[in-house]
Amino acid sequence: MVGVPIVSHVLPGLALIRELVARGHRVTYANDPFVADRIESAGAELVPCTSTLPVADNNWPADPIAAASLFLDDAVQALPQLRAAYDDDPADLYLYDIGAHAGRALAEAQGRPLVQLSPTFVGWDGYQEEVGAQLRKLPGADAYRDRFTRWLADCGATTTDVDAFCGPPSRTLALIPRAMQPHADRVDADTVTFVGPCFDTRADTGGWTRPAGADKVLLVSLGSAYTNRPAFYRQCIAAFGGLPGWHVVLQIGKYTDPAELGAVPPNVEVHSWVPQRSILEQADAFVTHAGMGGCGEGLLAGVPMIAVPQGAEQFMNADRLVELGVARRVDTADATAETLRAALDDLVTDPERVNRSEQLRAAARAEGGTQRAADLIEAVLTAAEDPGL
Repeated sequence: MVGVPIVSHVLPGLALIRELVARGHRVTYANDPFVADRIESAGAELVPCTSTLPVADNNWPADPIAAASLFLDDAVQALPQLRAAYDDDPADLYLYDIGAHAGRALAEAQGRPLVQLSPTFVGWDGYQEEVGAQLRKLPGADAYRDRFTRWLADCGATTTDVDAFCGPPSRTLALIPRAMQPHADRVDADTVTFVGPCFDTRADTGGWTRPAGADKVLLVSLGSAYTNRPAFYRQCIAAFGGLPGWHVVLQIGKYTDPAELGAVPPNVEVHSWVPQRSILEQADAFVTHAGMGGCGEGLLAGVPMIAVPQGAEQFMNADRLVELGVARRVDTADATAETLRAALDDLVTDPERVNRSEQLRAAARAEGGTQRAADLIEAVLTAAEDPGL
């Protein structure tokens, strides 16, 4: 596995890595030591590959071309590190994250099979005309594409067109519910398989106990990257603190000082990190930033969601949840205590939302998750060993 040290990209695939190790495969995971503890906890062997991505200070540019350039810069400097680790000990199969361009370049240069793991939505038929064309009009886009093209020509990759290289290869596993994929009917089913969120089927899903006196539980979490939002958390406390019958779990991440929250009512517990899936399985509602991981976990748990998007694809995800009938979108600028509480009241009293949540929950669970993903990867391995099959 070749990845990038972004928690929201590492977490979705860890259960799959753990499952492959449990099935007896030797799994190495090339990534920055920044995420070593998570990787090693899954049983994989860390192959240190230093990253230049700004994960330590979480200082990401808002401009999409600047952000894409960071991933290209990272790939350029990562590939020699990967070659040093794998040229004399090539893998039988390379898994790679959508942001780890060097992983695909390495596999193609070595002529080895590869499978992309996508923690978010993938391109569809018409994506380049509908979305890519707009990105290519942005300032700096031409220079970025020229540099990417030159790197592909020099690095040994066999896919030298930038758009094709950044798109799905011949086999992609999308670790998201199909319901969250834009234009899912226009995604090539021969290339992309939606396996849904992957979780550890062997591990205990505990880690949090619902308080005995809690009639209802609300989880508030903005994920791992967009967590320095003390003003928003204060609005949540004002909206849900002291709300009769409700117990609130508030995750504030590592960038917010709890002292910035002010007085915290007894029905609110505050943590820097929580076992999100465990809580959602016991929750009645979820305030989320609409990152794809949170969306998938919310759908899998069948809980109504208040989507408060913070950046990147989260605005599109939030709108998709609304279209699916399981969420209300509240933008940060509008996230007052009054609007947040009104959104919660609206969600929990909507009978059609309950029915739709159950339907989507069943569909997400039927996609197969970890076991199906591992089976598909083993099928690729088997086909590579015996092309006649």
